Amino acid sequence: MNDAYAHRIAKICVACNSASIRKNPAVLMPFIAERVFGWTPVEITQDWGLRDIKAGQAYSVCNTLTCDDCGLIFLDIRFDDTEMAALYCGYRGDEYNALRDKYEPGYTANNTWRREAGFAHISAVETYIKRHISAPTRVLDWGGDTGINTPFKGQLATHHVFDISSKLLVDGATRVSADEAAGNEYDLVTLMHVLEHVPYPQRTLKEIAAMMGKATVLYIELPYEELVRINEESPGLARQQKRHWHEHINFFSREAIVRLLKTCGLRAVDISTEQGFGYSVLCRLGH
Repeated sequence: MNDAYAHRIAKICVACNSASIRKNPAVLMPFIAERVFGWTPVEITQDWGLRDIKAGQAYSVCNTLTCDDCGLIFLDIRFDDTEMAALYCGYRGDEYNALRDKYEPGYTANNTWRREAGFAHISAVETYIKRHISAPTRVLDWGGDTGINTPFKGQLATHHVFDISSKLLVDGATRVSADEAAGNEYDLVTLMHVLEHVPYPQRTLKEIAAMMGKATVLYIELPYEELVRINEESPGLARQQKRHWHEHINFFSREAIVRLLKTCGLRAVDISTEQGFGYSVLCRLGH
């Protein structure tokens, strides 16, 4: 199998399918390791009686991979559907927050805004989108959580949300399955801060592309990770600096975005970082 979502441990680039990848050792953050795999840090002591293993704190090991062709930096472990459900079902709910506070004290207290107000830049997103299309009336928010961050919400005839969580949606939004979404027509599909989390971004984009019509526009928003930004010309240096992995398992360069879209039968209409909230990408079907 030669596609990027055929591997449990990545052997090729998950954006462009290149086999030219390099690796450096890293650790999986304890919160992720426990929530996904049930693995917890452990202290190896002399009492263990291990002849060839040194005493010390043991964490879950992994590798940081970098694609020589497109510059994507990514975690070698590719979570399966069950593991993704373990990580994201009940996302930022009480159980999630309690475990995260255990490993990252103060996380919940410092992130209450996420539950209350959503993103502060949605009006800027709407302005950006309207530079290229008229205001949409039928929107699918893929990976949209409660729908609180859906652009143009409150102005839509159709506000659909596809998400693996089971949270209550905002007023006016309707939850749909992937099959139900495929049976609808949309002016706009939004994919905001999703691709950095998913193990197989090609699979996600191909599923969305299959339900898009010729007039449908896909808006993608991704973090412009600081590690990528300061090492844009030196991805090898970025790989060496990336020694831990958390929820974001894919760090995209501009070239990685372009190649990923092309691999999935999509073309970029515009890619911008001028808004200051990461990459803003508008795309349509076709190369």
